[in-house]
Amino acid sequence: MSLNDPQWGKRGGGSGGGPPDLDEIWRNVNRRLGELFGRKPPREPQGGDHAPRPPGGLPLSALGWLVVLVVVVWLASGFYIVDAGRRGVVTRFGRYIETTQPGPRWHLPYPIEAVQLVDFSQVKTIEVGYRNTPKNKIDKEAVMLTDDENIIDIEFAVQYNLKSAEDYVFKNRHPDRIVSYVAESAIREVVGNSKMDFALYEGREQIAKQTEQLMQQMLDRYQTGVFVQKVTLQNVQPPDKVQAAFDDAVKAGQDRERLKNEGQAYANDVVPRARGAAARLLEEANGYSSEVVQRAQGDAERFGKVLGEYEKAPGVTRERLYLDMMQSVLGNTSKVLVDQKGSSLLYLPLDKLIQQSAATVVPAPAVATDAASPATARAPAPAADGSTSAGFDPSRSRDALRNREGR
Repeated sequence: MSLNDPQWGKRGGGSGGGPPDLDEIWRNVNRRLGELFGRKPPREPQGGDHAPRPPGGLPLSALGWLVVLVVVVWLASGFYIVDAGRRGVVTRFGRYIETTQPGPRWHLPYPIEAVQLVDFSQVKTIEVGYRNTPKNKIDKEAVMLTDDENIIDIEFAVQYNLKSAEDYVFKNRHPDRIVSYVAESAIREVVGNSKMDFALYEGREQIAKQTEQLMQQMLDRYQTGVFVQKVTLQNVQPPDKVQAAFDDAVKAGQDRERLKNEGQAYANDVVPRARGAAARLLEEANGYSSEVVQRAQGDAERFGKVLGEYEKAPGVTRERLYLDMMQSVLGNTSKVLVDQKGSSLLYLPLDKLIQQSAATVVPAPAVATDAASPATARAPAPAADGSTSAGFDPSRSRDALRNREGR
């Protein structure tokens, strides 16, 4: 059979061995789909073997089903799922419409609407002054000027996440790069208002806190939708070229503080001690003054009383004064007075008399007020015959005194 045979191509899939009829296969598929969806199969056309075809070559029913399939696939492409920790930003022809929460969602398919998923749970980190490790320093970012016109190197990191998806997507073109620029600008402002020693030592935490607050204010003003969680200072030190000179200055400052503390400790030890000695001397002087005044007042009062007694009985008072004076003078000596009128042979136990006299000796101020010492000092010494003719006899002394006054 030649290719010019008019019956070639009209044969079915019978025993003739020709290719199957595509129209027949398509009709069978449509019939099965109709049975599947519960519709009646189309009636066979009366005028011939084939249904009317559109200009494209396919039957009208097949074209409709194809359009329906395409529309279903297009509508199904609008389904999407927002994971936990993310937000979906929906736009319609490029204009913001809404922000969807986590869960299954649907929007009008492309090109009418589009959705962009933004991660809210991720904590991003930017590094200023270094990359990856503090050893990889970037001088143009790390070098900063302090308020006292000194240069220091600061390396720090900023951790942040998102708080507004629409601001992060639409309000700025490169929000992450803006965060880096804002961090560098904020810390330069804070360090520029601080002293070098404050930035190097006790003010590191305060500088980090002020930088965090200033960054958040600037980012909110720029509407970046970024929330700054923490600013961490990794390394704060002088530049490498002046490190040796800086170490010398720090050592000198430490020596100054040490010497100042030693001087303060010495002053704290000497000054209270001197004040205590001054107070003690002052109290001793006040005590001596009170003693002298009171003694003078006592002597004057005693003299007044003696004068009154002298005016009443001059002889007795004179004798009493004489005895008191003799007692005060002779009470401190080791001499023994012997009255020779009684006997010429006397046994004098000089060693015992001396010991007795030494035992009864008291200080001079107490002699005048001690009434028992004269009797003890004038104890008679036993004579050889047992009499007590030796010693100081007050009655004989008074007789001798009267004899002298009569002469």
